[in-house]
Parts: sequence; C-alpha cells; structure tokens
Amino acid sequence: MLGHSHATSGAFAWSVAAATLPVSALIYPALATGDTHLGPVDLLLGTFLTAGAALLPDADHPSGTIAHVLGPVSHYCCRFISWISGGHRHATHSFAFVIAVACGTWAGEHWIGRYFTLALAFFLLALAVKALHICPAGDGFKAWGTVVILAAAGTFAMDHWITDKPAWLPFSVGLGALAHLAGDCLTDRGCRLFWPFSLRTRLPIIERTGNKVETWVLSPLFTVGTLAVLWYVFSTSP
Repeated sequence: MLGHSHATSGAFAWSVAAATLPVSALIYPALATGDTHLGPVDLLLGTFLTAGAALLPDADHPSGTIAHVLGPVSHYCCRFISWISGGHRHATHSFAFVIAVACGTWAGEHWIGRYFTLALAFFLLALAVKALHICPAGDGFKAWGTVVILAAAGTFAMDHWITDKPAWLPFSVGLGALAHLAGDCLTDRGCRLFWPFSLRTRLPIIERTGNKVETWVLSPLFTVGTLAVLWYVFSTSP
C-alpha cells in the first residue's frame, strides 16, 4: 500500500479504538481513571500520531515515504535498517516489530521523559505530513524542509496539550504499526507476520500498490470514517 493509505488507515484505526474502547483497554488498567473513554483532545492528538506511526514498518524501505521524510538523514537510516532487517517486508513487517515499537515507546517515556515524548511526536507528525501530502512533492530541500517546519509547528502546539508520559501513546504507536501490517497483508506479497519464520500472510485484495481499489475505495473510506468518528465524538462531548 502507498504511504497515504497507510496513514489514513492508522488514523481510522485509532479514532475507532479510542472512541469505542474503555480507557483501561488503551492504557495500563492501574492508571485508568473513572472516565469511560479518552477525551477529545487526546483522541485528536492520537489520530495524527497514529497516522504517522502507520509508516514505521516501512523503515526497511529505502525508497518509501519514510525514507524521504527528513532528507538524507532518513534515507541513510532506512538503508541501514533495510540491511539489518533482511530487506523490505521482513523483520519490520512482523508482530515482533509491533511489540518492539510499543514497548520502546513505553520505555522511552518512562526512562527519558518529556524530551522523548516530544521528539517522537515530531517524528510521527513529520511522517503524517509527508504521507498525507501536506507538503511539496519531491525529495529536495523544499519538500523535506517544509515537513520539518510543519512538524515542528505541530510539536510546539502539542507541547501545550500532551502530558510528559501519555499513557495511550504506546498503544497508539503499536496500533499504527499493526494497521500497516494489515494493509500490506491485503497485497499479493503479504507480510512475514511471524518473523523470523518464513511464512507469509496474505489476502490479495489489492493486486498492485496504488491500484483503483486502494486509491478510490480503501483510502477514501479510511478518511471519511476518521472524520465521521471525530465529528461524532466532538459533537457529543459535554
């Protein structure tokens, strides 16, 4: 699937989960408050961050959206990750990776604190901006420079709303990565969900990345669904 489709699927997955699941399902039960669901602000922040997190498994793709988000820095990082993970759709397209990024987020929040939270928010926002085409096209400085500016502005705004250790953030990151795997399993190539085992899981609804089913059906449905859930939550909030 294309980066845009992954981002919209992540946003939709988060909006539905955060709007319907009880707080104890999104954070650690011991930290759950008496609230039934997350508040509108946390739901909105999580929507953007999960959209970005849905690009994380493609860190093994030197030509993917994530490789171009921060110019040469992200490109060489993706080349290195591709090398150590065995290539595209291997280690980073597995349940092990989903667990790793979720646990890594939790560890970063608790061992490093607010600096980690804001740095992660910046990177995930940068991914969302790039994937959703809220920046000039191409790989040049104009493109990734705009991504940096917009992500920095978004992080500055989030700094006033997000806590030092948002308990829902590990769930958000893990859910975004999981949504990516679900999308790629709809293609003919599938994913090695149970890496390091070689078994590939696939349900080839999308014959070719960027085809009409993905572009004109799935991605618009994810977008409309996300907006509908957000509208419902905000319109019913006291």
